[in-house]
Amino acid sequence: MRLNKFLAHSGIASRRKVEDLIFSKIVKVNGVVEIKPQRLIDPTKDSVKVNDKVVKEEKKYYFILNKPKGYLCSNVKKGKEKLVIDLFKDFSERLFTIGRLDKDTTGLLIITNDGDFANKIIHPSANLEKEYIAKVKENITDTHLKTISKGAFVENKFVKPKRVVKVRKSTLKIIVTEGKKREVKTFIKRANLTLLELQRVRIGKLRLGAVPYGFAKKVSLEHLSNSI
Repeated sequence: MRLNKFLAHSGIASRRKVEDLIFSKIVKVNGVVEIKPQRLIDPTKDSVKVNDKVVKEEKKYYFILNKPKGYLCSNVKKGKEKLVIDLFKDFSERLFTIGRLDKDTTGLLIITNDGDFANKIIHPSANLEKEYIAKVKENITDTHLKTISKGAFVENKFVKPKRVVKVRKSTLKIIVTEGKKREVKTFIKRANLTLLELQRVRIGKLRLGAVPYGFAKKVSLEHLSNSI
């Protein structure tokens, strides 16, 4: 494993900031100052220190969360705003959300400390389906469904949902792959529907399932990899 990747995985800092630490000559491998970020090491055999403190590779954690309303997908606290990571306040590792849901949107979120896995999921090439259940004030008509299916401009790009299905008279299922900011809300607004509730229930093949509202379920990387 490259030294910079090892340090980033250990939670010392981001990959870029880790390289600054290495160039500052405060990183030692087996007692010798190392200034090459790409230096290959064996985490099971080599001793790595930063400022003479031993560094160990951070254990990776993965959670499926049924996000409640009123929580922000951010690691930056602003005033009294509640953050999703506040729900993990008794957990010592630094966690973050993969992607985001709006403050008033509920449902499936993946929480982790694995940056490499997160990047694979959010990269456009992943082309993952995200399934949402929307409840609106009005009775849904075929005209509403056709309008939503036609798509809309979101973040200066014209996008369309992959599928739109009426579930009940005021409930519809919308499946998207783009993942643009407020994409689903934009589709609903364009159809002149009044959104009451929005919940994400699926990412790829990973479903929210029976995870209680406001609770998280610990899962393995293998489980996520097989489900996404």
